[in-house]
Formats: sequence, C-alpha cells, structure tokens
Amino acid sequence: MPFQKIEAKKLSDAVIRQIEGLILQGVLSPSERLPSERDMAEAMGVSRPSLREALSRLQEDGLLVARPGSGIYVAEILGSAFSPALVRLIARHPRATADYLAFRKDLEGLAAERAAQSAGDVDLQVIDAAFRRMQAAHLRPDPQTEATLDVAFHMAIIEASHNVVALHMMRSMQELLQAGVFRNRSRIFASDAVRDRILSQHEAINTALQSRDGTAARRRIEEHLDYVAEQLTIQQRTDEQAELARLRLRHAGQES
Repeated sequence: MPFQKIEAKKLSDAVIRQIEGLILQGVLSPSERLPSERDMAEAMGVSRPSLREALSRLQEDGLLVARPGSGIYVAEILGSAFSPALVRLIARHPRATADYLAFRKDLEGLAAERAAQSAGDVDLQVIDAAFRRMQAAHLRPDPQTEATLDVAFHMAIIEASHNVVALHMMRSMQELLQAGVFRNRSRIFASDAVRDRILSQHEAINTALQSRDGTAARRRIEEHLDYVAEQLTIQQRTDEQAELARLRLRHAGQES
C-alpha cells in the first residue's frame, strides 16, 4: 500500500493531506477502491476514529465516495474531457484527428524531455517495462492489445515528467487517447513494415529516456507522432480514392 506513518498534532488533517497528495499525484486513480479502515489505519499509524473523520471530510469535499456494501472509492472527479459522441466525431474527421495528434506532440514532447532530465530511476524502469510489454505483444498481432499497451507506454512518460497538471489532463483524455490510438492502429497497422517501424520508434523513445537525453527524447516523440499523422493522411487519401472509384463504377453501371 502507498500509505505512510502519520506524525502530526491533528491526525485527521495529516491523513487528508496524504490522501489528497496521492490523488493529485495519480497514485490513487478515479474509481479505485481504498483498503479497509483497519488496513489504512495500521498503514498510517493512526486511530480509526481519526481516519474516519478524515475520510468523512474527503467525502464532503467530493474527493471520495462511499458505496454501501462495497467500500470507499476515489471519486470520478476527472471523468472524461470528451463525451463519447465527441470522441467519435473527432475520430471521423481528418482535421480534428490532425489537431489531436498535434496536441499530443506538443504535450508529450515536453513531457518526454522533462522525464529524461528529472525522472527517478523507478520511473524509467516503469517506462522500460511498458516498452518490453509492447515488444512481446508485437509478436502476436492484436490491435486492441497493442493499443492498450501503446497508451500505457505514453502515459508512463507523462507520469515520469511529474507534472500533475499534464498528468490529469491526459488522464481526463483517456477515452480520446484510447479511441485515437486504437483507430490509428486498426487503420495503418495492416502493414507489417509500418508496425515494425512504429515499434522501432517506441524503442528509440525508450532508449533516449533511459539515456536521460532530453533533447533526443523530445525529438523521437515528435518524429513518432509526425509519422503516425503521415500514415493517417496516406490512409485517408486511399479511402477517398477508393470511394471515388466506387462512385465512378456505380455511375458507369447506371449509364450502361
């Protein structure tokens, strides 16, 4: 458990500060169930009445929510920055998709640079482990699995930058990120050559981070997302040409 011994005059205040910090730093995620009162009180070294007071105040503040018969959970204070309808709308329109990738390029490039310079050794181990899982999955092609691991790799970089605003912004965009990555993979990863290149790009990102080369890490992220955008443009052009060919064929059939 991520909880630590509490040492303060007002124990409930200290409990609140610790739980708030764990939520803010992304250690405790939305909808995550907290341990039992007994386990939490023991981990923090506080009495159960002090813990209950803190949990009650956090619920009043909207950070925690009690579910009868189930326990206490971190509240869905983030939710999604995008409704499901907007996620689908963005995915269907090339300009919106390009803007989405450009936003990721800016945010993730900066995050990668900062992570390379200031991440702890454990942060880099998490990123490396995420890449190793991508490598293993590459041997058994499955767009859904690869999409999930792709998101995990990029989120590990955001987390390693230790910028809580960037972290929560990206977490609030999870639905869009998942939909975007999965759609990208399902459309452009039919080619083994493209799949191999995408994996090599992730390897280059990981190598730069492990070497703590911030400039290279940012450049590799930018190159990777530029390549994804390029492949999407090619795929969209192919789709448009195929649709035009179908229209011509249908028209020719009507004239004959």
